[in-house]
Amino acid sequence: MKQRELGKSGVFVSEISLGCWTMGGLNWVNGNANGWANVDEDEVTAAIKLAIDAGVNHFDNADVYGNGKAEQMLRRVLNRLGLNTNDFIIATKIGHFPGTAAHAYEPAHIRHQCEQSLINLGREYIDVYYFHHGSFGESDMYLDGAAETMDRLVEEGKVRVKGQSAYSADDFERVTPRVRPAVLQSWAHALDDQFVRPGSRVSKLMADTEMSFVAFSPLAQARLLDKFDPANPPAFEPGDHRQNSQAFSAEAISELKPKLEKLKSRFGATTEDLVAVALNYILAMPSVACVIPGFRNERQARINVGAQGRELTPEDIAYVQEALA
Repeated sequence: MKQRELGKSGVFVSEISLGCWTMGGLNWVNGNANGWANVDEDEVTAAIKLAIDAGVNHFDNADVYGNGKAEQMLRRVLNRLGLNTNDFIIATKIGHFPGTAAHAYEPAHIRHQCEQSLINLGREYIDVYYFHHGSFGESDMYLDGAAETMDRLVEEGKVRVKGQSAYSADDFERVTPRVRPAVLQSWAHALDDQFVRPGSRVSKLMADTEMSFVAFSPLAQARLLDKFDPANPPAFEPGDHRQNSQAFSAEAISELKPKLEKLKSRFGATTEDLVAVALNYILAMPSVACVIPGFRNERQARINVGAQGRELTPEDIAYVQEALA
C-alpha cells in the first residue's frame, strides 16, 4: 500500500489507515455518550491482521475511546498477533477525557495522560500525539501551557510528531501558530470536505505551513454506504454517540438516498464500490496524508483496504461533488 508523509515529519503512513474509536465500545464522559456499540475482540484481531497484511501501518487512537479501553485493546491485539507495537505508527490524543483536572489541557493532566497512554499502548513513545480539539479554555487560558508541555514531551522523546485536531476553521487558524503541529485532523468526507477541499481556509493554512491532514469519518459514519432505511432508521444503544444524531433520522436518510443513487449509477452499487469512491475522493485532496475509517470486523477492514488503488479522475471528483451537493 502507498504511504504518504505527515507534513515534513519524516513519518510515513499508509494511505488507508485505521481509526480505533469503535474499539472503545459504549462509553460516557462527564455524563455525555461518546462511544460506539461494543466490539468483539476476536473479530477486531482478525480485522487488524488482515489490514496489516494488506500494508496498513498506522492506527489512530485516543485516551477517551472507552476511557483507555481502545488503547489497551490495540496493544493486546498486536501482542496476540506476535507483533511489536513499535513496528507501527500509533497515534493517540489528549483533550476529551479530563479526569479530575479542571480542564483536560492542564499541563499536569497532559503529562499524566501521556504516561497513561504509553502504558496502555505498551510503548515508550507516541508516534503522533494530538490535541483532540481546539477549545483551550476561556480566552485560550490553557493554550500556551499546553503547547509548551507538548514541546517538552517531544524534547524528552515521549512524542515524535505533534498533531492538532479541531472542528472548525477558526480553531485551526487560531491555535496552530502556537502548537505548530505537523499534521491536522478532523472529519473529511464527500458530504463535508470543508477542511480539505482546495482553496478552503484550512487547505490554504496547510499549504502555507507544510502541514498535512488525517481524515476521520471518511465514510460519514457509514452514511455514504446506503445501508440505512428511512422506513426503519437505525436505533443506537445508550452510550453510543449516534443515539440522538439527526444525521441518522428518517428525514436525513431519505434526503440522502437519491444522491447516493447517482453515485451508484456511475461507480457501482456494492458496498465495496461505495467505500472505494468515498475513500479515494478524500485521498484525492492535495493536503490529505491518509484516511482513517473505523472498523468492527474483518469484512469491514477488507472492504476498507480493498479501496486502495481505485483512484478517481478529475471528472469523477466533479461528479461526486455535483451528485452530493
